[in-house]
Amino acid sequence: MSDKRQRARVQGSWAKPLPKQPRPTGAIPNSSTVVIPSANPPPAGWGVGQRMFEYQQPAKPVRDVPTEKVIEMGGDYEISHGPSGVSRLRLIHGFLPPEEADWTFSKLLAELPWSQKTNYRQGEAYEEPRLTCWYGELPYTYAHSTLDANTQWHPLLVTLRCAVEKASGHRFNSLMCNLYRNCKDSIGWHSDDEVALGTRPTIASLSLGDMRVFSLRKQPAPEEDGDYTYVERLRIPLTHGTLLMMEGATQDDWQHSVAKEYHDRGPRINLTFRTMYPEHQGPRPRAGLPPQH
Repeated sequence: MSDKRQRARVQGSWAKPLPKQPRPTGAIPNSSTVVIPSANPPPAGWGVGQRMFEYQQPAKPVRDVPTEKVIEMGGDYEISHGPSGVSRLRLIHGFLPPEEADWTFSKLLAELPWSQKTNYRQGEAYEEPRLTCWYGELPYTYAHSTLDANTQWHPLLVTLRCAVEKASGHRFNSLMCNLYRNCKDSIGWHSDDEVALGTRPTIASLSLGDMRVFSLRKQPAPEEDGDYTYVERLRIPLTHGTLLMMEGATQDDWQHSVAKEYHDRGPRINLTFRTMYPEHQGPRPRAGLPPQH
């Protein structure tokens, strides 16, 4: 016998046997399983003549949340058809070549009269999380706040407006400039559907600077009672020098936003060209360019 086994036997001989448990004095049921009564016994007749579980059909059909789609390739997109009409997007990458886009961004960043606008939500004032400036013959009112008319267009903005008009086939007389200083600047869900913009307005959005994600979500159907859970959603990464056109019923049937991000972003300038009409004249059809001869 090896030394290890011998030591184990010797050590085992020192162990004391476990004490014997006292036997119960009452009768033991003739079964291998001892049933311990519950502290809270069920009422008499539990489970007799009753259905403990019954499957209930959901009041509403179970639906999957639609997967968010991403648009990255340039081109024309019909994103929806509805009673308001066809909603269309046109994405043009490299509308401004890189060197021209760099120079344009630097000049506008340094020379436009950027300011932080005070807005109101439920009667409380707050500072918008971005800087803005407005150009146009008419004032622009949105979210209970008004930007005064400004006809002193920066010469570079006039040049850009002409280039956008030529590419889009639309004329524009107004411009909203947004400066997103970093990843914390944003704009919430909204539509550019003010009465002064007319019926089915066309919005041309030129991006300069760091990339930001432009998100769209479809307006819910009336029976959804304002619930956006199951609506279609789109994401468009807008890069330096990209032009995005929103046409047709996009402002009627969709909302858009630029959300805060949780990683570093450099500054981004967004120029949104649009056409404004005097409100007393009512909405007008879209502003098309005359035929080219």
